[in-house]
Parts: sequence; C-alpha cells; structure tokens
Amino acid sequence: MEYEDGSDKCIPIRQARSKLKENMIEFGHGPHIGLRREHNEDTYYADADIGLWLVTDGMGGHAHGEVASALARDTVVREIAAGRDLLRAVQCANADILQVSTRRAEALPMGTTIVALHVIGSEYEACWVGDSRIYVWNGELKQISQDHSYVQELIRQGAITPEQARTHPHRNVITQALGVTDAQSLRVETLRGTLAPGMQVLLCSDGLTEEVNDKQISAILAREDLSAQECVDHLILAALDDGGSDNVTALLMRIR
Repeated sequence: MEYEDGSDKCIPIRQARSKLKENMIEFGHGPHIGLRREHNEDTYYADADIGLWLVTDGMGGHAHGEVASALARDTVVREIAAGRDLLRAVQCANADILQVSTRRAEALPMGTTIVALHVIGSEYEACWVGDSRIYVWNGELKQISQDHSYVQELIRQGAITPEQARTHPHRNVITQALGVTDAQSLRVETLRGTLAPGMQVLLCSDGLTEEVNDKQISAILAREDLSAQECVDHLILAALDDGGSDNVTALLMRIR
C-alpha cells in the first residue's frame, strides 16, 4: 500500500483518492510534530472504501502515547472493516489498549483521545472521547463534538466562559480517554448527521485548537480560493505561528 511519507501515521492515499473523486469529496490532511515536542503521538487515518476518518492523540510519553494512538487507530479500522458500528469499534479500542497496558512492565499508563467519522452514503456517525474535536463548516463553523475536559465541565456549570477556558491553568486536563477509563465508566459520545454539498468537516487534535481559535479556523475554511489541502496547510501554519506547543493533526473533508 502506498503511503504519503512512508510512515504508518498517514492514510492509504491511493485508495482514498480514487474513491473520493468518485464521491465528489475533496480532502486535505496533515500532521506536524509542533515546535516543542520530540515525538509525534498523534495518528490519523482516512479510507473512503470503508468510509472511515479519524484522528487520535496519544498520552503517556514516547513509546506509550504513540502506542496507544496507533493501537486505537488500528483497532477501529479493523472493526469497521469487519462490519461493526463505530461506537462498538471505539469501545473495542479502549479494551485493546487496556489489555496491552496491563502487559507492559513500565509504570507509566498510556491512553489516547479519538475523534472518528464513519460515512455511509450521505449519512455519517461521529464518535469521540477526550478533547480532540470535530467541526462542521456550512457557511459558519460549529463544533459538533464536546470536549471531555475539566474546563468544559466548568463552562457547563457556568463557572467560566469559553474565552476564560482558553487560558485556564487546567485547560489541558481531560476527563475521559481510551486506555485509562474502564469500560463501565467510559463515555463514548455519538452523533449522527447528513453530509450536504458545500459542507466541510474538520477532525483535529488539540494541538490545533490550543493555538488557533474558532474565529481563525472559520476564516480559513471560508476561503473559496483554497483547496482542502491548502486549508489544512494554513491551519497547521497558524498553529505553529501561535506557538506550536503540541503535535498538530488536521483532517478536512469538503463535500462538493
């Protein structure tokens, strides 16, 4: 299988391009290690043949977060290809990471966030755990996922505003993740919707949203002079320009 950069972090380009052209879906994708990290713990995947799009953001340091994010990706791909629904696939990923973690001698736990989209025809199912995000742009930007994070709980309670959350000292504390939450406590959020011409769907790790606010994201996605790949490139550059404090991954679908 052909990969864009020879790594296992990229999508199967040949499969996706041929099918996407047929379905009139354009997409852009890109990972970046950021400016302050030595390793990339993000992974992503897109395969139009099985209609699967996902981004994972690992936690636990090198050889832990990377393992968790890659394992989550591989498990979800395997389960979707076998005909499972997306919710079940994400639950299986959690179980697989927990199982692998218990077999490792190191004391450090490992976990990962995930955002995933399963597309069948014009319908989609979205799932997420953690603070990676899914946005829909259809003339205006809307975040359809909801962060599993400490500051999101504070926002929900009315204790702080979304603007205050961006600079809160505990803004990076998440309350749910694959591999660190047992099956009984895990909250896999799901949402169903319909894709329509002109719509754009953005999946990204928090390395993007930590640095780039919704207004900036919306301004880039609104540019009709940019291709989907150019939009992704601009998003990543914006994150780097604003500090690049974390790994950055963005995957953009544009419905023609």
